[in-house]
Amino acid sequence: MPRDFYPFVEKDHEEDGNGPDEPVVEHPARIAVYDDVASAPRVVMIEPQDVRSYLEEITSAVSRLVREQGGTIPFMVIREIVENFIHAYFQAPTITILDGGNTIRFSDQGPGIREKSLALEYGTSSATEGMKRYIRGVGSGLPYVQQYMVDKGGSLDIEDNIAGGTVVTISTRPQEDARATANAEVTPDEAAPAAWGQPVWPQQGGASWPQQPAWGQAPAQQPGWPAYPAAAGWAQGAVPAPMPGAPVAGAGAPGQAFPQQPFPQQPWPAQQPAAPAAPAPAPVTPLDERARQALAHLAARGEAGPSDLTQAFGQSASSWSRTLQTLARMGAVTKGAQKYRLTEYGQALAASS
Repeated sequence: MPRDFYPFVEKDHEEDGNGPDEPVVEHPARIAVYDDVASAPRVVMIEPQDVRSYLEEITSAVSRLVREQGGTIPFMVIREIVENFIHAYFQAPTITILDGGNTIRFSDQGPGIREKSLALEYGTSSATEGMKRYIRGVGSGLPYVQQYMVDKGGSLDIEDNIAGGTVVTISTRPQEDARATANAEVTPDEAAPAAWGQPVWPQQGGASWPQQPAWGQAPAQQPGWPAYPAAAGWAQGAVPAPMPGAPVAGAGAPGQAFPQQPFPQQPWPAQQPAAPAAPAPAPVTPLDERARQALAHLAARGEAGPSDLTQAFGQSASSWSRTLQTLARMGAVTKGAQKYRLTEYGQALAASS
């Protein structure tokens, strides 16, 4: 007779004892909370215990700490990733909470994931019978989390750990932004502006020196600097008139006033405007069949999401999510509230495909 299975609630095997492939918890779980990326993290330890209680306590602790930081990643998403520690046989599970609770990194030192793309496909799983006493074991966890994060404008990323094992990072930000946020550093140039009266040196990375003002022009006003009114006529390059009654040099006796002689103005050549730089050609990126199908569908329908593409062409929604993310990085599509639309560049690609 069919029956529903719900994680942490299955009771039928509790009396069976430990089988040959029964997972056993031997290592504590460590949860690192970065209140400030410039300081050492707070570490919360979850001690070894029975599998079900261990998974429940890790999930509850991570969810609570994420909420305390102001994060919005839901309990169900966190639990799906925590359950995957069972595939690593609970070897050194570590959870890192960053970015105000909006980026969470789950790492272990288990056997790792050889085919990472398959791990994001619904129905692929390495769960043994012993593991299925505690998790669904139908290959739904990582695909569900990826679909949820992408639909909310975030990301899921799977990488190898340094000395073996897996690192799964979920974030409410896109993948590139999540990596930059997790590894952000503040440089001395960004920390504070130069003090008053000190020179501002050019930044590294090819930045040019500020241009000097043209002859006869007032220098550009700098933010925060005191403004002084320019003397009349100086900005145009003219010589100021002498005080009333003052003699002109080289004319008449001392004390005798003469009308001011005009200062001969030299014609300056007109400055030619700089020719506009030619626009850089758009990068040409080869498109696979799924990318062309997605572009054609978006051109015909106006907008679409991974589930729409699955209904139209088959394959999994997670595969279409990755295709849409690739097109977004190319600048061919942009995501609105829920679905993707073509950019001008994407419309040109769709027309030429």
